[in-house]
Amino acid sequence: MRNIVLLLASLVLLTACAEAPLAIEGSRGFFWGLFDGAVAPIAFVVSWFSDSVGIYGVPNSGGWYDFGFLLGLTCWAGGGHAATRQRKRY
Repeated sequence: MRNIVLLLASLVLLTACAEAPLAIEGSRGFFWGLFDGAVAPIAFVVSWFSDSVGIYGVPNSGGWYDFGFLLGLTCWAGGGHAATRQRKRY
């Protein structure tokens, strides 16, 4: 139990060092987030072979970019329709 607590504490301390650039207004907004989310699975595979490709646009304009990114990602999972679809029983 003590080892787990030490491991979690060290992970929290390491994540405290993470730094992201400040959001720049007008840089990448909702529609860029939507596009980046839609191509994220492809960009993820390409990022394995190239250091210049990332799946998340930084810096972006914050919350609207994040919302568009998540909306774009749902197109790969079928969106909300896949979760609510009922199967026909014969």
